[in-house]
Amino acid sequence: MTVDSSLLYDLPDYTVRRNVVSAMANNVYLITAKGTGAQILIDAADDLPSIKELLQDATGDAEVPTSLAMIATTHQHWDHVRALAGLVSHSGVPTAAGTDDIPGIAKESGVAIDLALVHDGTLSVAGIELVAVHLRGHTPGSIAYVLQPGSDAAPIIFSGDSLFPGGVGNTQDDPARFTSLVNDVEERLFNVYPDNAVVLPGHGDGTTIGAERPSLPQWRERGW
Repeated sequence: MTVDSSLLYDLPDYTVRRNVVSAMANNVYLITAKGTGAQILIDAADDLPSIKELLQDATGDAEVPTSLAMIATTHQHWDHVRALAGLVSHSGVPTAAGTDDIPGIAKESGVAIDLALVHDGTLSVAGIELVAVHLRGHTPGSIAYVLQPGSDAAPIIFSGDSLFPGGVGNTQDDPARFTSLVNDVEERLFNVYPDNAVVLPGHGDGTTIGAERPSLPQWRERGW
């Protein structure tokens, strides 16, 4: 399944677009800096032709020619990296991911990640800076990427499979992994970002921190 590229946000300094690819409905996100044309793509999940269309659709989003500058991966699971090798070969741009998921990404995709990210690290290209938030539990090295568009705009959190509308990501019925993930989501997202912060997950539609915050005790009680 492929869904045409949609412009999710047209902000003063950035655009954010999304394509939905594969039978698993993976979200592929593209951030474009209007002033520089630099772009970061988050999760080259599948369907390289669709990703190329996404890049093409964004060519008019900047004041100058656009150029992909970085491919960031949220986590190592195969459904999020199926087009990674193809996009790296096509574009020649560097890659980034959480340190603890780099071996898994190499195993699943054959791609050696260029930039290893840790909690509170930054991912920067010309005109875009993302904060890396390490959320342990769905995978050991899952990273959420946070864009701070400016003082008057809500932060945008690209949460991968760690936070969705209605709960945290799958931890395979492992209580220790669930506790780790829900603790990190509470401490590193809910306790840091305001209610209007947007959450864009790896599958499905987005939500906000404020919409999910009241449900945290329920998530803990049910264990997933």
